[in-house]
Amino acid sequence: MTLYQQKHSLKVNADLVNFIEEEVLLGLNLSADTFWKSLSTITDELGPENRALLVKRIELQKKIDDWNIAHQEHFDIAEYKEFLFAIGYLIPEGEDFLITTSNVDTEVSSQAGPQLVVPAANARFALNAANARWGSLYDALYGTDVISDENGAEKTATHNPIRAKKVIAYGREFLDKHFPLVTGSHQQSCAYTIDNKKLVVTLVDGRTSLLKNAEQFIGFQGDKNKLSSILLNHHDLRVAIEIDANSAIGKTDAAHIKDITLESALTTIQDFEDSVVAVDAKEKIHVYRNWLGLMKGDLSETINKAGKITQRVLKTDKIYQDLNGGTLSLPGRSLLFCRNVGHLMTNAAILDKEGLEIQEGIMDAMISTLIALHDLQKNNIHRNSIKGSVYIVKPKMHGPDEVAFANKLFNAVEDGLNLARDTIKIGVMDEERRTTVNLKECIRAVKSRVVFINTGFLDRTGDEIHTSMLLGPMVPKGEMKAQPWIKAYEDCNVDIGLACGFSGKAQIGKGMWAIPDEMANMMKMKVAHPLSGANTAWVPSPTGATLHAMHYHQVDVFEVQENIAKRPRASLDDILTVPLLNNPEQLSKDTIEKELNNNAQGLLGYVVRWVDLGMGASKVPDINNVGLMEDRATLRISSQHICNWLAHGILSESQVRSSLEKMAVVVDHQNAHDPLYQAMSADFASSLAFQAALDLVFKGKTQPNGYTEPLLHAYRKEFNEAQTTRKN
Repeated sequence: MTLYQQKHSLKVNADLVNFIEEEVLLGLNLSADTFWKSLSTITDELGPENRALLVKRIELQKKIDDWNIAHQEHFDIAEYKEFLFAIGYLIPEGEDFLITTSNVDTEVSSQAGPQLVVPAANARFALNAANARWGSLYDALYGTDVISDENGAEKTATHNPIRAKKVIAYGREFLDKHFPLVTGSHQQSCAYTIDNKKLVVTLVDGRTSLLKNAEQFIGFQGDKNKLSSILLNHHDLRVAIEIDANSAIGKTDAAHIKDITLESALTTIQDFEDSVVAVDAKEKIHVYRNWLGLMKGDLSETINKAGKITQRVLKTDKIYQDLNGGTLSLPGRSLLFCRNVGHLMTNAAILDKEGLEIQEGIMDAMISTLIALHDLQKNNIHRNSIKGSVYIVKPKMHGPDEVAFANKLFNAVEDGLNLARDTIKIGVMDEERRTTVNLKECIRAVKSRVVFINTGFLDRTGDEIHTSMLLGPMVPKGEMKAQPWIKAYEDCNVDIGLACGFSGKAQIGKGMWAIPDEMANMMKMKVAHPLSGANTAWVPSPTGATLHAMHYHQVDVFEVQENIAKRPRASLDDILTVPLLNNPEQLSKDTIEKELNNNAQGLLGYVVRWVDLGMGASKVPDINNVGLMEDRATLRISSQHICNWLAHGILSESQVRSSLEKMAVVVDHQNAHDPLYQAMSADFASSLAFQAALDLVFKGKTQPNGYTEPLLHAYRKEFNEAQTTRKN
């Protein structure tokens, strides 16, 4: 039985009370009573408004469903737009404006580079991501397929000097490209020294050379004639040439260079949402406790790797000598955002005065900001925001009213915690259709605190399918990125962000590279993100961040933004063009079966880990055994696509059940190595994960906006209760 304590108008889980009062508030200039009173007031005042916004979502979807049914045979874009304006789904744009956000850290405002997203529930992942501000280029190259295995350069259990030679050549090529010499090449270097504040490079033929752009050299470690690290700058990103004649690599190198380290993950989103399983007080406290450790700077994790035990902690800042005899301190860690839960979900950790579960987004906003006070009050080991801001990403908001509600919520949190207005900065995720088509007005609602907008293909496509579920069958998932709406959506996000003054003030972001084992392909493809005008984009790992950082040396994003700002804005008509399947009767049985199996396998591969193992994000093998980084957004698109084809008779219920059962066997085989894994195919009826998958498909049409959380949470709670009963 859950024990609650009365805190003003709220009933709060006793474990959560203890966590807040005995861990979070320790060392803060805030009393427990003040905190609980503020949270009670906010919940009483804003809880009903939050619920009313969710009712509005349902009402709008019902009107769209009715219109779609009536227009299945004839769809006219002009008529459609007129209808959307009439029901308030589309709203008129107001006059032009510029955002006024202030006190923004340089990692967000003036630097362009990679962004990591990591489940805050996993301390090791959270630390790895926070520490990914600097990455080893040599390690990133040696351990991935960016360096080919050809001609004896395979990755081997022991050091392969042939592969290492390729890595070193790649690194020197990177230096030549972005830090060229007046004469000669870094490939020919045999020594680096300093003379009269200039970096002098001695070449193997005895000549000396200088950097073409002397201002790129900004600092060093060691003695001027015996350097241990050389700090360079390009596109406001720092690169360090590390020198050590005694290291394994350095002693084989003519210039004794042991590595090249790149400023990599400038920012990291510590996620409370899509990549996390947190359905009750116990699991939420675990997430909050890791965030607390990050904000206090004392988070640690014991790592046992091949019998070697180490303690992982946050890295310290990097200290260099500047060229004028002073010191230069650089952040050793990523600037941390946290992604709160959206407006939809509730959590039984707190009950309001009506006995209803608190809206989880309200709880997250208050508690995550309370925890961040440790950074704001400077009583931590490592500073996060030098500018004194709290960065919160808010996902899954539908239109300007919901963004305005988030602003009102943050105002209330600031008042409750005695913070100056707009201390809390907001990242608005442009991943729901009603936000996309009203993005300018969404930004206006938070113009004094917005620091981030980004696009996300998976969630956005899931909402695209659900919104137009009854209009007709959608194209196969593999064809979705070639549809007119997706390019217009991606371009419009950048267009509006630039028109609202984001350049030099805030991030315009793009989505994840989801295949962590295919870094060579990422290096070919993901340069498109900075070329699109995005000054950040998501990567799946610290290694991915180091490699993607090279794209921001290759592309001057702020120069690209200047050019893009001159183009016409992407077409709203294109964004509203529904990706319908023409002539669905021409689909072959084989095509239908492959699409269904692909969706079913991906759905099951993720659901079983979520429900049974409590894993909100992991590398899940697809139907071809290619590892993909998956979170709930992947699940949303897969379940909604099956549901859509069911709704229009392309698939039958028996066909879907048969595919799910067949793919469950495949997923069981893919996870057979995991001793904690429970096979679904052993007993479909008793497998909670398999039953959850069935519901996600067969109840998908009636799920709010096609979200998977309500069903996943219900099954995870049932799983937790069963485990507790079994233990007792």
